[in-house]
Amino acid sequence: MSYVDGFVLAVQNAKKDAYKAMATKVAPVFRKHGATKLVECWGDDVPDGKLTSFPMAVKLNADETVVFSWIVWPDKEARDAGNKAVMQDIEAMGMDPTDMPFDGSRMIFGGFEVMLEA
Repeated sequence: MSYVDGFVLAVQNAKKDAYKAMATKVAPVFRKHGATKLVECWGDDVPDGKLTSFPMAVKLNADETVVFSWIVWPDKEARDAGNKAVMQDIEAMGMDPTDMPFDGSRMIFGGFEVMLEA
């Protein structure tokens, strides 16, 4: 069954176009290395919570929006090999993984085994 990498992060509203350009540039690299699907979502209806929420989780500032994204892989092995190859390609493209249009220290991410697809 598929394997999914999920991400939640905060992006400054002024950097929305830069974030979309970065995502557009790296998407084919992920596909080249085995990802079957990439989705980037700009927050539209992301309420604050009382105990927890997306905005609270990423310590959202007033001038930022929550971004929710995921990458689908055929399986965990493809994901592990693909992510390693992607990082090498991104660096070869002259992109610095530490110089992205978001604060990576507030990004939430993880890998997930799919247990149901309906």
